[in-house]
Amino acid sequence: MALIRTILLAASLTVLFITSARAEDKSFYSPVIDIDKEHSRILISQLGSVFYIEAPDAAKSHIEKLPISGLVDFVVEMRGEGKPPLVKTWKVKSGESTCMYFNGKECK
Repeated sequence: MALIRTILLAASLTVLFITSARAEDKSFYSPVIDIDKEHSRILISQLGSVFYIEAPDAAKSHIEKLPISGLVDFVVEMRGEGKPPLVKTWKVKSGESTCMYFNGKECK
């Protein structure tokens, strides 16, 4: 019986460690304030704060297609350690763009 408890405790701690080590995904519905193509980042706002989100390699050639002041739903990976969030996907909700949806690999 003690062995079963020990195994269950070890399994629970392993699951807890793996869950806490994973990066968290978060969604931001924000206007595009500015696009810094040189540094591959997009300036957005959320709850009164203004911050950059970083574009991955697959999105770098598409960020200039985002409409300034257009509303976009960004899904990002929160990386912590002073690194800006990394864009995973976006959907343009208002504004004109030739890249209305970025799925992490390509524009549609």
